[in-house]
Amino acid sequence: MLKLEARPEASRVMSIASPLLALAITVVIGTLLFLALGKDPLRGLYVFFVEPVKSLYALSELAMKATPLLLIALGLSVCFRSNVWNIGAEGQFILGAIFASGVAMQAGPETGRWIVLPVLLAGVLGGMVWAGIVALLRDRFNASEILVSLMLVYVADMVLGYLVYGPWKDPAGYNFPQTITFLKSTQVPRLVDGFRVNLGLPLALLLVGAFWVLLFRTYAGFQLQVGGLAPAAARYAGFSSRKALWTALLLSGGMAGLAGALEAAGPLGQLTPHVPAGYGFAAIIVAFVGRLHPGGIVFSAVLMSMFYIGGELAQSRLGLPKSLTGVFQGLLLFTLLACDTLIHYRVRWKPAHVHPPKTPAAAAVSTTTTKEA
Repeated sequence: MLKLEARPEASRVMSIASPLLALAITVVIGTLLFLALGKDPLRGLYVFFVEPVKSLYALSELAMKATPLLLIALGLSVCFRSNVWNIGAEGQFILGAIFASGVAMQAGPETGRWIVLPVLLAGVLGGMVWAGIVALLRDRFNASEILVSLMLVYVADMVLGYLVYGPWKDPAGYNFPQTITFLKSTQVPRLVDGFRVNLGLPLALLLVGAFWVLLFRTYAGFQLQVGGLAPAAARYAGFSSRKALWTALLLSGGMAGLAGALEAAGPLGQLTPHVPAGYGFAAIIVAFVGRLHPGGIVFSAVLMSMFYIGGELAQSRLGLPKSLTGVFQGLLLFTLLACDTLIHYRVRWKPAHVHPPKTPAAAAVSTTTTKEA
């Protein structure tokens, strides 16, 4: 019988190498999957891992996809380190896009570039409001933040649908469910003409440094992590668990809302039902593959954006379903969890328990008991 036996101490080297091993296993399984679908596996892997980085334009698209994943995963890393399980970043992303769009649509022809800042701040506020609902229900009624945050994703999606099909619908949009196209002054400036990547990328990289300082160089970050790893010790030290809950969720919601604002006021330039692209859920994988560390999250965000672009290319060039993106994301998470399990546990073969043979004295007692009965 196979059993898992806890290791005396987990290997630090293997803990760091585990995401790379998980990626390698994902590539192997992906190769077998392409073969099963009757496609050239080399061509399939080329589409996923080479096409997204083979030119400057491809790299700019990769950076554009990685930016929202990076921002959301940074916020989620604070939550998960604090033992707060925010699964609804997708809903906070949508509310950020809605709030930002509401401000962007107020701009007129005379409005200057200064409005970009209020647009982004409105997105942050929208994400924080949606995450604040989760914090309130958890704080006051001890509701599960997992279920509440997840269910609020569907509520946010319905709010988005109501707005773009109703009061915010563009009257000159040929009945398509979308808002007006935002004025140029409200859209996030691009870094280079001819490429879609915008100022969201350097902003995200600055926030990587800010979150590293918060988590590893400040007393507030220490409080958050102690509260997640050892709640009893945190209470004994006088740390407020309520403050940790609100701080983690509001930070996480604000980052998701910022990502939504950058998406709506960036490459989309308007609000449509297609704003939710699954970034909030994919960022959960990004956070764990990056080991909940800001530096690691940068690399895992790039990897996950390669899966997004590769899935789109596989659909157009290989005739494969776009859902292949989700398959690769799920494989990466599954293999990472498997690798992490084997870091902390070893597999042992233990034979089934066999009763030892009875001694003569025990056999005699057994016979006597049977006769008396």
